Amino acid sequence: MGFPSFSALRGKRGEDVSVSKKGSEDGVAVENNAGISGSESDDFAAIDPNSGVKRGLKTRHLSMMALAGIIGPGLLIGSGRALANGGPAALLIGFGVIGIIAFSIMQSLGELTTLYPTGGAFTGLSDRFVDKAFGVAVGWNYFIIWFCVLANEYNVISSIMVDWTDAIPIWGWFLIFWFSFTAFQMLGVETFGEAEFWLALFKLVGLIAFFFFSLTIGFSYWRDPGAFTDGFRGVASVFVFCSTFYAGVESVAVAATETKNPRRAVPLAIRQVFIRIVVVYMGSAFFFGLVCPANSPDLTSATQRALRSPMTIAIANAGWEGGKHLINAFILVTCLSAVNSSIFIGSRTILFMAQTQKAPKFLGWTNKRGVPVPAIIFTNLFGALSMMNVSTGAQDAYSYIVNLSGVSTFLVWAAISWTHIRFRKAWAAQGHSDSELPFKSMLYPYNAWFGLGTNIFLALIQGWATFAPFDAVDFVDAYILLPLFGVIYVVYKFWNKTKTVNIHTVDLQEGRRKDLDDGRRPLADGEEIDSTLPWYKKLWKSL
Repeated sequence: MGFPSFSALRGKRGEDVSVSKKGSEDGVAVENNAGISGSESDDFAAIDPNSGVKRGLKTRHLSMMALAGIIGPGLLIGSGRALANGGPAALLIGFGVIGIIAFSIMQSLGELTTLYPTGGAFTGLSDRFVDKAFGVAVGWNYFIIWFCVLANEYNVISSIMVDWTDAIPIWGWFLIFWFSFTAFQMLGVETFGEAEFWLALFKLVGLIAFFFFSLTIGFSYWRDPGAFTDGFRGVASVFVFCSTFYAGVESVAVAATETKNPRRAVPLAIRQVFIRIVVVYMGSAFFFGLVCPANSPDLTSATQRALRSPMTIAIANAGWEGGKHLINAFILVTCLSAVNSSIFIGSRTILFMAQTQKAPKFLGWTNKRGVPVPAIIFTNLFGALSMMNVSTGAQDAYSYIVNLSGVSTFLVWAAISWTHIRFRKAWAAQGHSDSELPFKSMLYPYNAWFGLGTNIFLALIQGWATFAPFDAVDFVDAYILLPLFGVIYVVYKFWNKTKTVNIHTVDLQEGRRKDLDDGRRPLADGEEIDSTLPWYKKLWKSL
């Protein structure tokens, strides 16, 4: 069941991926052994010696990814379906509950990723602290999230173009975008990071502008048609949508390997997730429920060519019919960012899995510029699932795929919490104290156990609405990934005879970057910011 080793592949071209800037000038190559901590020169090399990717992301790139990187059609359009299913109060409850869970998960992930900014992120750490079979199940479920999200984004972006003009069929628009995004990803991580920084900033400005517009509407839609549309069933159905919208907050861990200074960038990005939860997600839930009636037929109509956002409906209801094109243009731009981010996260996930024998080894190859070409193409191919909308309609296609990615999110988040718990047990068992950690998770162990329990609970109840009346198709869509996770785990474990990791002997030093220990560190919780700085720099540093 295990895939062929990646070490031979990297050994053939180690000199392409393991030479630091200084080493290249001196003609000295650093020895490359996958899975072995490198020397100090490895830590500061431009190309990561273990994975072959380029360390090109700046701190501001990672920070903006944490704030708004993956915001796209999931939030701007998918929230409309959630609003129709549950009502404005259910939408706010759903975003609030999932937001608390997401914050808990990010605290666990911050502690793990700041200490081990290694390739594979939490999928690799699941191997290390739990069981290789567990890491395989987590990795493939995480990849499922991103090919589902990617398909949804292609669905939206193609539908918007068809809504504007039918001169080109929807599959034609898909092919145009597919080749364009593939070409852009080949430019490398630095270009990706810079584009994401400005696109994410644009998304934040656009959302805040819409929030100000929403203040003119009032709470009339909370009274008619009402705060809830379907009681507890409606609230339960909202959770799976909200988990999909939050998917991506953990992506900073995946990007850590390609970050120039993870010691500084990762803790800062983790802290900024709180702002994302409060401003972006809770703000959107509140204002979307404020300006769009939950019983609007445009939210759920499967007959129209293009999906409709609560933002579009609100503009039309306000009497500015032409304003929908402005909103669609805004959504189109967010899609450009979201598709790029989805390809990036999905391709790195499958890349790191291939390099640890959890996926076919050809997907673990990178070129001399650190671009994982096969992984990018492989991931982007799953965007073709968006063509389901040709026969099922954009809305139905969106709902089917969202359910899959939502359940996977609960499973992956639960796995992160369990991996964190196992890490802390190993850390204590080998005589270390939490004061040695460069980033300490808040309220440990309570937050980790909370994250584990709530995600398992939500994974079980998110399909509540399919039971009465029973809908076989929706039931399968809601629950198929629960047994799939178990099947992957059991089959891989049985076939490869993997064992649960011994917390007393696991290597706690492998994968640490030297810049964590060089005496320079990010601001600790409660530490004072230099009072001589201008106010705007104080604000920026506090974020």
